[in-house]
This record gives sequence, structure tokens and C-alpha cells, in this order.
Amino acid sequence: MRRAQRVSLFEREVRVRLSASAIEILFGHAAVLSEGQLGADHYFGSTMITIDMARAGVHVSEACDVATARNIEALLSTDRRVYERALRLGTREAERLAGQSLAPPQIDLHVRRSGHHFHLDVDVEATLEQTP
Repeated sequence: MRRAQRVSLFEREVRVRLSASAIEILFGHAAVLSEGQLGADHYFGSTMITIDMARAGVHVSEACDVATARNIEALLSTDRRVYERALRLGTREAERLAGQSLAPPQIDLHVRRSGHHFHLDVDVEATLEQTP
């Protein structure tokens, strides 16, 4: 066994994340379906954001194959920018369905994939804002 005489000064790390443009493209090609109900002073509902990679694929350089879809699914689940975008969209839809402003909502985001479709389920629970 030979002992190393020289070592590198640098450690290298490769990080992969969705580009800002990719997030715009994915959400720009999304279909949105919302449902909800009002209680005495609460709103409960959900918004499903469906992204079809076949439609978005014409705007990207990578092949929209199964491996890419798996990577995107993992990245959608962990990207803070995706969460914030889904939160804004879910909150806007909840206020539209409630017909009024809501106190800051509790949001749960679940991401799943079915073939080349991504489903972002945004569950929303909020208290109705009291008007003076």
C-alpha cells in the first residue's frame, strides 16, 4: 500500500435543486382544483395542484423520463420555494372559496407522483378573520 504524498486542499460537493425557472414552468403549467367548507368560525379545505411533465417538457432541456420524474418528485417535496408557492396558492384559493380573508392558515403539503404527473395536495385549515 502506497501512502499519499499530497492531498487536495478542497472538498467538493455536488448539490442539485430545482432552478427558479423550473419552478415557474412547473407552476405555470399546473391545473388547480380546490374544495372546502366553512364552519362557524373555521375554514377547512384542500387544493390539488397537478403538474403534467409532458406539457412542461417542451420548455426544458432535460428528457422528461421516469428518472427525471423521480428526481423532480423528491425535489418538489423538499424545496422551500415550492412550499411557499403552494402555500400562497392554497391560501388564495381558500379565501376565494370562503369569500373572505382568513387568519394565517395551517398548511400541510403532500407531494406524490403518478407517471409523469405530480400532485401537490395543499390542505388548509384557518380561522375566519373577524371583521369589526
